[in-house]
Amino acid sequence: MTDRNVRVQRAAGRTVEDQEVEIVERKGLGHPDSICDGVAEAVSRALASEYIERYGTVLHYNTDETQLVAGESATAFGGGEVLKPIYLLIVGRATKEYEGETFPAETIALEAAREYLTENFPYLDVDSDIVVDVSLGEGSGDLQTVFGEEGAVPMANDTSYGVGHAPLTETEQVVYNVERRLNGEYAADNPVVGQDIKVMGKREGDRMDVTVAVGTVDRYVSGLDEYRETIEAVREYVHDVATDYTDRAVEVSVNTADNYDEGSIYLTTTGTSAEHGDDGSVGRGNRANGLITPNRPMSMEATSGKNPVNHIGKIYNLLSTEIAESVVDEVDGIRQLQIRLLSQIGRPIDEPHVADASVVTEEGVAVPEVEHEIEAAIDEELAAVTDVTQRVIDGELSTF
Repeated sequence: MTDRNVRVQRAAGRTVEDQEVEIVERKGLGHPDSICDGVAEAVSRALASEYIERYGTVLHYNTDETQLVAGESATAFGGGEVLKPIYLLIVGRATKEYEGETFPAETIALEAAREYLTENFPYLDVDSDIVVDVSLGEGSGDLQTVFGEEGAVPMANDTSYGVGHAPLTETEQVVYNVERRLNGEYAADNPVVGQDIKVMGKREGDRMDVTVAVGTVDRYVSGLDEYRETIEAVREYVHDVATDYTDRAVEVSVNTADNYDEGSIYLTTTGTSAEHGDDGSVGRGNRANGLITPNRPMSMEATSGKNPVNHIGKIYNLLSTEIAESVVDEVDGIRQLQIRLLSQIGRPIDEPHVADASVVTEEGVAVPEVEHEIEAAIDEELAAVTDVTQRVIDGELSTF
């Protein structure tokens, strides 16, 4: 049995739910940063799957440097046009030769990116509204070796860390689900709502303010009156969604930069602000749990696009969140749990340099009473760390 360095300690200070001010953000599917995250991860999954198909194993690669340069557009009620296409550059490293065979990494990356964009952005013409480019260098030889022997637990590619927490606060639940449901069920019935949705939640005491930016699709808006009706309908829907996750007072504001007197409103032709003036980059948006949470510790690693075998910036950020959620589900008496996993390059990824759990317990429950249960649950998750790889490749785990 592996002897892992697992530490459990009582967290200092108040839980986030008890703090006077809380801020939470989520950048939706069509935000330029999220476009980069989504494309990078789609390319990552495609490369990993093809490596397995051809060679029976995932070879070294990373596609976590994808960048987006905004285009130019002329929006108009009833439908505008893209004047200058968006430019998307997929950047990274990949193994292009293996056992004497050339591997078409760039071709696979390009196909995966175009397929992802086609599936997720119905108002973006992939043939004319966006230029997709790819530049993948060769992987570093020393980093290829840390994948380890076949069947063995891979070794960490870096000395880095991942963080995760559970359970989500009410504000976190509201922000996350508002975007997901707007971009899901609501957009399906209301195509006027584009994919570029950003949600910011602010809680002061027991009052919650939710600010939403929604890129409307101009072909579905006949004029200013219809636009105003669209925004009011979104506001009412968001308020209804919020009440599913909190009993606190909620105030919802939508597209607050609009100026109706001057006719300045948030119209898009493609459903994303990337069409005009808003650039994007992998890792600049949501963390691995889909949120940006300044009240909590966060990792600055870009999770999307990294290889899912041994890249700590991906594995430990996903795993720490999984561990936190699992422990909270399995161990009674926990109000808040923060997990930090630290790697050491060359060390097996199931043996972190330290796995640290900071816990706030329910009233009447002392940390020593649940310490051993928490340690056991963390140890069990770490022992199964390699399962994360296949779940990522299969698209079961979201990275943004």
